[in-house]
Amino acid sequence: MIDLSKIPSPCFVMEEELLRRNLRLIRSVQERSGVNIILAFKAFAMWRSFPIIREYIRYSTASSIAEAQLAFEEMGSPAHTYAPVYTEADFPHFLKYSSHITFNSLSQFERFYPQVRASEKKIECGIRINPEFSVVDTDLYNPSAPGSRLGVSSDRIGAWLPEGVTGLHLHNLCENNSYDLERTLEVVEQKFGHLFRQVQWLNLGGGHLLTHKEYDLEHLIKVLTGLRGRYPHLEIIMEPGSAFVWETGVLVATVGDIVENRGIKTAMLNVSFACHMPDCLEMPYKPRIRGACQEPVPGKPTYRMGGNSCLSGDFMGDWSFDQPLQVGDTIVFEDMIHYTIVKTTLFNGVSHPAIGLWTQEGEFELYRRFSYEDYKQRMS
Repeated sequence: MIDLSKIPSPCFVMEEELLRRNLRLIRSVQERSGVNIILAFKAFAMWRSFPIIREYIRYSTASSIAEAQLAFEEMGSPAHTYAPVYTEADFPHFLKYSSHITFNSLSQFERFYPQVRASEKKIECGIRINPEFSVVDTDLYNPSAPGSRLGVSSDRIGAWLPEGVTGLHLHNLCENNSYDLERTLEVVEQKFGHLFRQVQWLNLGGGHLLTHKEYDLEHLIKVLTGLRGRYPHLEIIMEPGSAFVWETGVLVATVGDIVENRGIKTAMLNVSFACHMPDCLEMPYKPRIRGACQEPVPGKPTYRMGGNSCLSGDFMGDWSFDQPLQVGDTIVFEDMIHYTIVKTTLFNGVSHPAIGLWTQEGEFELYRRFSYEDYKQRMS
């Protein structure tokens, strides 16, 4: 358990033992199923922790030049790259840092494949397919929503893939379970199964929340081994993001003031939902607070949590506590490592929280503090 007295505020803190717990589970699924599970940087890119992650998995997936370069430099392996669109200016950089490059459209493949073919490196090329099958309720996170710009539909791809395409990539999940994957594969095989003999690998994308306590791992193994049994020539790849760091750390904050307006009490914090937890507002979802009741309880002290930016909507609520909050009290937001850190912004000049690791030895290792210079350089 983290000793909060050793943690600066505000600060994102990941627990090493909880990270290793998830990594052991992921490695076990990889070994039992025979698939290749790789880390998606879009959900987690705390590169100072990569030496730990490399003990369990070797590869990662990128969607930008910066992520691809990070994979090359800090994971020590070229990236499995997919970007919704490539440009003439950036594509040579993707060639430098990637082992796999997946294209969002047939036109993008036709435009850039000559550069791949002319490269001295052996790079696998894939096409992203869109099964047009939705299991995600929030449209903002639904890659298969009607009219989606992501991936090629079955009616546009035809009977044959272009020469040079060695793999297919799909992604239509978002923190989903193995039964959603099974239903997705039924649709994918029906619509795109005729192409499987033409390729060497199939990337099942992300959104597989396999470290969730209610995830049916045995069913996942059955689904994956069944898929490999039907297509033994295919390398099967999965690239979850959230699953790697699900419930591995927290955001520590402090109450700076208590304000009341028309009977609503708001705890004013030194963190911001808009700047530091934008995914809470986007999804939206209400994060858990350690020691608080998730929903208001009549008779108990109840508060909104207010962010420290000037955006009027920078708040969430309400939570109930056993005792009234006081200025200086610590507020611990649970499960704040996946997506939250990579989405932080410098809106309003509000500085990022510090980032650190609570080690297995019970010590706090500070990875990074942020300052005025970070904001100034970002705005230059």
